[in-house]
Amino acid sequence: MLIGGVRIIVGASIFVSIGINFANIAGRYLFSEPILWAEEILNYLMVWSVFLGAVLVTWEGRHIKMDLISARFRPPASVILNIITVAVFAGICVFMIIQSWTVTSMAQQIDQRSVAAEMPMMYAHVAVLLGFAGMLVAVLLRIPQYVRNVFGSETAAAQKQVVDTFGTFE
Repeated sequence: MLIGGVRIIVGASIFVSIGINFANIAGRYLFSEPILWAEEILNYLMVWSVFLGAVLVTWEGRHIKMDLISARFRPPASVILNIITVAVFAGICVFMIIQSWTVTSMAQQIDQRSVAAEMPMMYAHVAVLLGFAGMLVAVLLRIPQYVRNVFGSETAAAQKQVVDTFGTFE
């Protein structure tokens, strides 16, 4: 349910970005009146899409992995390596949550605003905070899957994606 909501928000922000970009192009080239705040808002929507999209990637275990060597490990070494990987990932998320909270709260306290849209910068910075918080929750809720590496290697994931998209070529 929560993941479905994140998917909807990411999809909606992409569609809103397309609409703003189209309106800006039309305004600039058809009416010689560009939307002054469009580029700025498009950048913020991209940041939101990336950080919320990272939550989805984390939930599905689809981060790019450099698993050339680690994919060849057998239990218990592979389990130990996966536990270390999850702990490091969670630690980085906690660190980034703390840093993002500091920046977001400072932006709110000083009422920092963007140049063209005059949007409170807190809204842009909170995307990083929510993204890392969402990734932390996703990895903690799926610790057993991460430890057992049920997501597989990148090669297996890519092959599955091709089969799911195009079917088999027999």
